[in-house]
Amino acid sequence: MATERNNPYSNFNFIVERDGQVLGAFSEVGGLDSENTPIEYREGADATNAVRKLPGIESYTNITLKRGITGNMALWDWRKEVRDGTGAFPPTSTVTIKLLNELRDENSPAMTWTVTDAWPTKITGPSLSAKGNEIAIEQVDLAHSRIDIS
Repeated sequence: MATERNNPYSNFNFIVERDGQVLGAFSEVGGLDSENTPIEYREGADATNAVRKLPGIESYTNITLKRGITGNMALWDWRKEVRDGTGAFPPTSTVTIKLLNELRDENSPAMTWTVTDAWPTKITGPSLSAKGNEIAIEQVDLAHSRIDIS
């Protein structure tokens, strides 16, 4: 009997959406982290004199999105809403990052990260140089309150 092996997915097949709309083509996504800070606890009557560790507050790092500048102003407009305090404050959205399978089927992704209450906290423009020929890359940092994986 042959052993079936699942190959890992490629890290370049992904889509980033904001409230169900494709946000753009990104070259890199980082910060898909979730962490609970342990709380050390010991009962006074505990004969083992051992410390138990209980899950504490859950925290998340900012998500970073990097892409080549294309002239699309959607991210800057969203950042401008935060800066100017227009509309709902902060103007949060649900951001979805879909890792696609080999067939690149957007309707059945291999894995999905759903980021709740996301808003752009920072935009970093490109480093421009007349000496180089690299692509001009911008970075957007998203603060958020929760991340779920499905």
